[in-house]
Amino acid sequence: MKEQLKIDFEKILKKTELSKKNISFKKDHFNKFCDSGFPSKKLENWKFLDLNQIIKKNIGEISFNNDYSITNKIDTSVFIDCLEHNKIIFINGRIEKIDFHYEDKNKIEIHDDIEVENKSENINSLIDLNNAFSNKYYKILVKKDYTPKKPLIIYHLTNEKMKTKIINLRLDFELEQSSSLKLIDFFDDTSDKNFTNIFYKFDLKQDSILKNYKIDKSLNKNLKYFYNNIDQEKNSISETFVLSAGSNYFKNEINCNLKGEYSSAFINGIFSLKENQQHEIRSTINHLVENTKSYQLIKSVLGKNAKAAYQGRIYVDSKAQKTDGYQLSKAILLDGTSEFNAKPELEIYADDVKCSHGSASGSLDENSIFYLMSRGLSYKQSKELLINGFMLDVVEKITDAEIKNLIKNMIGLKE
Repeated sequence: MKEQLKIDFEKILKKTELSKKNISFKKDHFNKFCDSGFPSKKLENWKFLDLNQIIKKNIGEISFNNDYSITNKIDTSVFIDCLEHNKIIFINGRIEKIDFHYEDKNKIEIHDDIEVENKSENINSLIDLNNAFSNKYYKILVKKDYTPKKPLIIYHLTNEKMKTKIINLRLDFELEQSSSLKLIDFFDDTSDKNFTNIFYKFDLKQDSILKNYKIDKSLNKNLKYFYNNIDQEKNSISETFVLSAGSNYFKNEINCNLKGEYSSAFINGIFSLKENQQHEIRSTINHLVENTKSYQLIKSVLGKNAKAAYQGRIYVDSKAQKTDGYQLSKAILLDGTSEFNAKPELEIYADDVKCSHGSASGSLDENSIFYLMSRGLSYKQSKELLINGFMLDVVEKITDAEIKNLIKNMIGLKE
């Protein structure tokens, strides 16, 4: 596998016009990836879902997608038509369209000539892979005091042209003071046996608000990894919601750095897995100054041979007095072969804090099912009603009413 990636890497260096700085940057990260390889269960953060073995089992030999010269036809049928929105459309890793026609043109800037940073991202080997192979990356800047009129949906689409390929994407977002952004990442795949590796960086200035909703609903045989780094200044708010249901394998990582007083982060997620799927959410909230707040709620409904994991870490620096941190995960196992793993962590170095975590898993309550059946519902209807109420608790945490209703309709939740 590594030999093929080396060949692909040399091709991209020849095909793409890169500065000496960019070439050096990419070579440095490529060498780091080659030294480490794909993450395996030998690493603590990957002990529940061994990506190295999952790629070997589900894909086998894999190569890098290095041809971005061919345009892809946009299938508008996949668009979310019940919500007016701005669009960025990725197809097979290539940006095919950027559309912000609802917005004031001088209030949102899109830069595609971003120079690489001097400092390396020492996060994990997948970020090294991303830095080495990303074709080009964009930065989206929301100007001071501006609230976009419509949400932005980023469509992550693949088609049948893609098979046994690695797709790497990177986007940076900066929200200037008192600005906001509603962002939906929407996944739809008609391809098979690919690995998509995405890296987002968010920079939230004072009093800014980010609401990010990640929706992976359509069943597909692909593997995905999504790393989100969020830096927050004073009085900023980030809200992240993850619906993890469609892909064979999907790991979402959210690393949030609360650097300013009165900043807050909210992470809510649902695993709704059918047969043989493996999904994970790993969150790290770093409370670095006084008076910061975080809230995390993850719920899982797991079918036959489905496996889910949640690793949630709350770190409180010695300077971060008056921290308020909460974390809870719950899982319903629908089959004896279902598996849920939780690893809640608290690392606290301040004494004036309020932090808690908890985790629970089990099967559906048969007494509740019997009660509902005694009221005229079938066994299937009773199960669906209980599962509905279990997941609804998480969706209700979404603060945007329009997007909350959209997600409820997508997954068939009723009040």
